Amino acid sequence: MKNLVFTIAVIVLAAAGTFAQTGGLKGKVRTSDGDSLPGATITVRQVGEDLKSVKTDKSGKFLMEGLKPGKYNVVFSKNGYSTGLMYNIEVASKKTRDLGDRLILTVDQGNLVIINGSAYNQHGFALYGAKVKIEEVFSDGSTKKLDTGYTSRSGEFTFKYPEKVTKYRVTVSAKGAEESKEIEVEEAAIYRVAISLTIK
Repeated sequence: MKNLVFTIAVIVLAAAGTFAQTGGLKGKVRTSDGDSLPGATITVRQVGEDLKSVKTDKSGKFLMEGLKPGKYNVVFSKNGYSTGLMYNIEVASKKTRDLGDRLILTVDQGNLVIINGSAYNQHGFALYGAKVKIEEVFSDGSTKKLDTGYTSRSGEFTFKYPEKVTKYRVTVSAKGAEESKEIEVEEAAIYRVAISLTIK
């Protein structure tokens, strides 16, 4: 009997220890007009597999706990709106990462790939007028320049392309600083990307 109690205690402690090493995500989903979006579904994926989902509350906020440390793709969706994705979001042990209120869903625009991004400096302030370059990256490593543009006063930019499976490279440059991120596209959706520049 004592051995059984000891074994149960060890299992409980091990489970508690495992849970203590997990992290989480939180944030707020809103429309492109800035309104809160209740009832949206937030799903985390790894290697194409859906691992966990939660829904936003009446104020558009969500909290997802119990995630193992690592990088996840975060999908946020609601009927009548285009699906949004954020790639390689890192979750650390014993920490809840705040994705802020940048999870924006727009009314469904059909079969379009929408790259919706934001540019910030190292202090977290929006970069106005930063140059944005979009390239398509092919399987052999070669690239094709598609578009250039500039960030708005809020540091945001948007590009739209027909649906297809491919990879895009987004490069933001300002005041001698430059950073790039790549986005793998598999379906029509809104793909979110945030790029931070260290401005000297």
